[in-house]
Amino acid sequence: MEGYLALFVSALLAATILPFSSEAVLVGLLAAGRYDVVGLWVVASLGNVLGACINWWLGRFCLHWQEHRWFPVSKNQLDRASKWYSRTGVWSLLLAWVPVIGDPLTFAAGILKVDFRLFVLLVTIGKAGRYAAVVMATENVL
Repeated sequence: MEGYLALFVSALLAATILPFSSEAVLVGLLAAGRYDVVGLWVVASLGNVLGACINWWLGRFCLHWQEHRWFPVSKNQLDRASKWYSRTGVWSLLLAWVPVIGDPLTFAAGILKVDFRLFVLLVTIGKAGRYAAVVMATENVL
């Protein structure tokens, strides 16, 4: 049980602005051979999607504080991110799994008030697909 919990937490943290690698945890648990493969895939996907939802929520509601000096993003940065996201569209959320760009995408989706249901659907497709690829690649190597 602790393996599933560790995977869930690592996947959740990896989807937030914190630098973390859930793939290494997933591969390690797969290599151990003591866990259900589908269960690991589901747990990793759920944790990572929940982390992305946290980013959406932060983006959606954090702008209340954008005028404060301590706010981590400047107005210029917000404007650039919003323009880029508006140009690439909601379908870019299918790439929310990509390192470096995925977290800002989910944050920008919140800022731009993307419908939460559509957000969850697209992010889940991308993130679950990525974990499926990791599971299949690992299983082929093992």
